[in-house]
Amino acid sequence: MDGERTPEQLVAGLVKLLEVKDQGEDQFLGRKKRGGVGRVFGGQVIAQALHSAELTVDPARPAHSLHAYFLRGGSEGVEIDYKVERDFDGGSFSNRRVVASQQGRPILNLTASFQKHEDGLHHVDAAMPEVPAPEELEPEAVVRRRFAEQARPEARHHFLSERPVEMRAVEGRHWTNPKPAPPYSHSWFKTVAPLPDDPKIHRAVLAFASDMSLLGTCALPHGLSWARGEVVSASLDHAVWFHEPFRADEWLLYATDSPWSGGGRGFNRGRIFTRDGRLVASVAQEGMIRKVVPKG
Repeated sequence: MDGERTPEQLVAGLVKLLEVKDQGEDQFLGRKKRGGVGRVFGGQVIAQALHSAELTVDPARPAHSLHAYFLRGGSEGVEIDYKVERDFDGGSFSNRRVVASQQGRPILNLTASFQKHEDGLHHVDAAMPEVPAPEELEPEAVVRRRFAEQARPEARHHFLSERPVEMRAVEGRHWTNPKPAPPYSHSWFKTVAPLPDDPKIHRAVLAFASDMSLLGTCALPHGLSWARGEVVSASLDHAVWFHEPFRADEWLLYATDSPWSGGGRGFNRGRIFTRDGRLVASVAQEGMIRKVVPKG
């Protein structure tokens, strides 16, 4: 465990982690996770790459979408280099291409699009699911501590570590129940303490959190979990569309579903709603997922 830290310290650490250092000539350096061991979390790399791209764009043009491909697993204990290419700056839109590398080896490619504000045709055809309020659900930190003793020893730290983003699952997590279930889930999430008012930080935190719980959705119909050593998985690509303003330090509902899996891959979708029912972001991800065959 990282040691006892206050919610404010946890969130300040997250904000610092997702920021990048400007190295000049559109090159940026992403910090390594404090006390990090093992494979770097994909949401961290996506958020740092997005922030790198945003630093090369007119602030009047916020990001409205990103598309990322994971090339190989990175290490939590090594800083990440980001190289940004300014592919396009038009009258309304800008486009940036980012390569994330560790020790000279690319680990992620990301393309992001930016748009200056304009009024336009508006409709929403996505009703917010009817689910219990977050106050009615057990904090996931409590669930994780209870489950930690059942997890594989090498995965136990994942369940016991302090987290700057709190999640509360409506249906429970795939690692808590080995029974097959429908391929959808609903989770509330927010940071455990307030964030600064900068919208770029809130987009980075949402991008970070959007990689949580999503890939596990395609494992639900099969009753399998990586935490029990039954499957191995890794994100292959990840896309986020930002629709409307939001705050990531206020409860957001993450509704995910998986319409298909096969061929060693699982496809997952997500919709993110504010508490008052506004659809503020959409997510899609495909990941590698393979059943572990017991030896002998």
